[in-house]
Amino acid sequence: MSDAADNGDYIAYQGEPGAFSELACLTYAPGLTPLPCATFEDAFEAVRTGRVKKAMLPIENSLAGRVADIHHLLPDAGLHIIAEYFLPVEHHLMARPGVTLDQVKIVRSHAMALGQCRRFIKDHALKPEMAGDTAGAARQLAEQGHGDEAVIASAHAAKQYGLDVLAANIEDEPHNTTRFLEMSLEPEDADPDAGAVVTSFVFEVRNIPAALYKAMGGFATNGVNMTKLESYQLGGAFTATMFYADIEGHPAHEPVRLALEELSFFSSSLKILGVYEAARER
Repeated sequence: MSDAADNGDYIAYQGEPGAFSELACLTYAPGLTPLPCATFEDAFEAVRTGRVKKAMLPIENSLAGRVADIHHLLPDAGLHIIAEYFLPVEHHLMARPGVTLDQVKIVRSHAMALGQCRRFIKDHALKPEMAGDTAGAARQLAEQGHGDEAVIASAHAAKQYGLDVLAANIEDEPHNTTRFLEMSLEPEDADPDAGAVVTSFVFEVRNIPAALYKAMGGFATNGVNMTKLESYQLGGAFTATMFYADIEGHPAHEPVRLALEELSFFSSSLKILGVYEAARER
């Protein structure tokens, strides 16, 4: 992680300069300077130690699903979700100056980016190779790439590293969007009367028959809409399952309060990660 941040007017993200996460920081929080971090844990730590004010982290993509590792890191991060942001993802094929599309044989990028551009890769008979992230692939290509190599990344990355865009908007679907969570050390719960509100939480159901079914019943009977429910294993044990959920509504609202009370009765743990205004893109 860079040592540039010394006054807190920064927002941390995972990746290198030119990454989609940096673009999310620049578009959603233009008043803060993006600070690249090598890992999600580094971004969390930058917030916890006060080196940055906030962190901007991707949680899911409309085509590729959830971002690996992020869910099981959130409960122990010590941070609070304060906002969500939906970034339209536009993938571009880029190469070193002077290289043409018909010369390209190999394309590198993050696994999610490669997966979101399968049709283009297949149609042009390119050999996909995975890289740690889109911006890192772009940087490495600019520094030591060959004439038969290209990367998939953002136009922001092409500008950052002086690469030529050979083909624009090559993603398989035009609705490709990544949802980001803005996180801070202190909670900034939305006003109960602010309008559409999202409450995010994680929970582990008790080891009793039909525990998940019973735990979910409170949301149905109280008319609370659950927009996301995802499971992941704890510590590699098949018997210990944690769930991440998003619901519409504020814990101060009676239906949400009652639903969470019923959930807690059938859960061995329950932790609210954030209460924040819903993005308009929902």
